[in-house]
Amino acid sequence: MTDKNIESILIEKRRFAPSAEFTAGARLKPADLEALHAEAAADYEGFWAARAREELSWDKPFTTVLDDSKAPNYAWFTDGELNVSANCLDVHLAERGDKTAIIFEGEEGDRRNLSYRELTSEVSRFANALQAQGAAAGDRIVIYMPMVPEAVIAMQACARIGAIHSVVFGGFSANALRDRIIDAGAKMVITADGGRRGGSVIELKQATDAALAEGCASIEKVIVLKRTGHEINMTAGRDIWWDDAVAEQSDVCEPVALNAEHPLFLLYTSGSTGKPKGIQHSSAGYLLQAKLTSKWVFDLNDSDVFWCTADVGWITGHSYVAYGPLAAGATIVMYEGGPVYPDAGRFWKMCEELGVTVFYTAPTALRALMKFGDEFPNQYDLSKIRLLGTVGEPINPEAWMWYHTVIGKERCPIVDTWWQTETGGIMMTPVPGVTATKPGSCTLALPGIMTDVVDDSGNSVEAADAGGYLVIRKPWPSMLRTIWGDNDRYIETYWEKFRNRFYVAGDSAHRDADGYFWIMGRIDDVVNVSGHRLGTMEVESALVAHQRVVEAAVVSRPHDVKGESIFAYVVFRGDRPTGAEAEALTKELRDWVGEQVGAIAKPDDIRFTDNLPKTRSGKIMRRLLRAIARGEEITQDTSTLENEAILDQLRGLA
Repeated sequence: MTDKNIESILIEKRRFAPSAEFTAGARLKPADLEALHAEAAADYEGFWAARAREELSWDKPFTTVLDDSKAPNYAWFTDGELNVSANCLDVHLAERGDKTAIIFEGEEGDRRNLSYRELTSEVSRFANALQAQGAAAGDRIVIYMPMVPEAVIAMQACARIGAIHSVVFGGFSANALRDRIIDAGAKMVITADGGRRGGSVIELKQATDAALAEGCASIEKVIVLKRTGHEINMTAGRDIWWDDAVAEQSDVCEPVALNAEHPLFLLYTSGSTGKPKGIQHSSAGYLLQAKLTSKWVFDLNDSDVFWCTADVGWITGHSYVAYGPLAAGATIVMYEGGPVYPDAGRFWKMCEELGVTVFYTAPTALRALMKFGDEFPNQYDLSKIRLLGTVGEPINPEAWMWYHTVIGKERCPIVDTWWQTETGGIMMTPVPGVTATKPGSCTLALPGIMTDVVDDSGNSVEAADAGGYLVIRKPWPSMLRTIWGDNDRYIETYWEKFRNRFYVAGDSAHRDADGYFWIMGRIDDVVNVSGHRLGTMEVESALVAHQRVVEAAVVSRPHDVKGESIFAYVVFRGDRPTGAEAEALTKELRDWVGEQVGAIAKPDDIRFTDNLPKTRSGKIMRRLLRAIARGEEITQDTSTLENEAILDQLRGLA
C-alpha cells in the first residue's frame, strides 16, 4: 500500500454465535447459506438470474443476464421489463392487502397506519396527480420532505410512472438543494411546508423557495404537503398543495412497464471534489438486491415489525425503508423526529409501544444514546426485539457491546452491515442465523458478492490484519450504473485505480485470521459524520465563499458520538484573528457553512492560520493537517513542504 493505507490497531477476540433457538427459526440456516455461496461460485450469472426470476414479477421476462459489453458500465437483465412500484405494492394485494405496510409516528406523537391496499391507493392517486401536472417517464423529480409516509408515497409514485426521483435530505440547505436540482435538470420539486425535529420546525418550503430563486429554470411545478400548518409563501402558477393535487384523482394507476435498466433514482453523495455526485441506480437490479438483502440480513417474516431509523434522504432510507422491506411484504416503522426528543428514551418507548422486532440504526445514534446511560432503555420492555442492526459506519466495540447487552439483552444477533450509496444494497454482514459475530467487524460478503482486499498493485493482501484497498471483483445487480451526466467521473472514481479490473470502494480494510473483514476508514478525503459521507471539498468551498476567507482546508478527527467530526483550517484576508474576534468569527463561519451546505457539515473546530502546509507545486498536505488535528506525531516526510515553519504555528493553534 501507499501512504493512504490505514494500519490496523484493533484486535478484537470476542465472538458471539447465534443461539440455537434463533438459528432454528431463521430464514437462512447454515446449509442454506453454504448452498447459495456454492451456487454463486459455480455459476455466477446463473445464480443472479435464478434470484431475479424467483424474487421479481416481470412484465417481460429477461433472456440476457449480465451485459458487460460496455464495462465498467455494466447492465443487468437488459431485455426484461417490470415496474418497481408494482413489485413493492400490487404483488401483495391478493395475500396481504390488509396487512399494515407503514406504521408512522410523528415527533409530537401523532400516529397513522397504512395497509398495503391503502398505500397502493395513495401511491396511485399521487402518481395520477404527477401525470396531471405534466410528469412523465424519464423526468427528474426532486423530493425534499420530512420523514413522513408521503415521502415514500412520492418515491413509489415516481417509480410507478417511470419518473426518476432524486431525494434530497431535509437537513440540507437551500444551496445544496439548488445544486442538486440544477445537476439533475429536475422538472418538479415535492416538498412540505415544514417538518419537525428536535422540537423545532424545519423550514422546508422556505428553503425550497430560496433554492428556486435563481438558476433552477427547469422547475415547472412545486407540490407542497401541509405538515406543520404554519404560514408559508405559495407562488401562484407554480406551487400547488398536495391535497389539491390529489383531490380529483383516481386511486387506480396502472404501473408502467419499464426496461430493467431504466433509472429508478438519482441520489447525490459527496465526493472528494466540490461537486456532489449524482449516483444513478437502475430499476430491476437495484430492487432485486434491496429485496433479497431485506429478507436475508433482517430475517424478515410475516409477523415482523421492521424499523430502519434512516431518513429517506440517504441510501439506507431508500433501500431499507422505501423499497426493500415493502418488496418483501414487511411492516415498516417511520418516525419523523429526533432520537432524544423529548428525552433519550424515545426510540425505546416506540420499540415497546409499536412492537418493533427488528431494529436497524446508526452507530452514531447508539453512541449518543449511550451517553444518557442505561436508565432510559431499562424503562421499557424491549423483549419483542429479536434482531439488531447497524449501518453507516463501522461500529466501535464499546458501542457494539452496549447494544448487545443493554438493548439486545445478550440474546439478539447484531448484523453490522457494510455497504454504500453506490452499492445499492448490503454487501458484507453477518447472516443472523449463521454467522458468529465479532464486535466491530462486518464479517463476510453475502452470496454473489466477491469482495477482496488488495495492495497498491491490485494483488490480494494475504496476511491477516494487513490493510489494503477494499474492492469488489465482479459486478453485482444493484451497483450504480454511472454518475449522472458524468460517466468519465464514474470511471475515474470507481474503476481507474486498478485499470477497470474491479470496483474500488474507497475504503481501507483488512481481514483477520478467520477471513472476517474489518473496515478501517476512507482512503480519500471524505469525512463520515454521523454516518453521513461529506466531501471535504464541499465544506472547503463553502468556507472560501465567505467574503473574508481566502483559503481553507478540511480534515476529520475522531469524535465520541459522531464517529468523525470536521476540523477546518482557515486563512483569512488580512491579519489572523485572535481572542474575542476569533471566537466571533468561528461562530459566524460555522453558521455560514450551515447555510451553504447544511447543519450536518458545520465544522466542530476551526483554526485560523497564516498559511497552509503545501508542496512546492501548491498541493495542500492534508495528511499533515489531519495529524495535527488529531494530536498525532508527524511521521510523514515533510521535505516537499514549501514552508516547514508553518507546522510549528499550526501545532500551537491546535
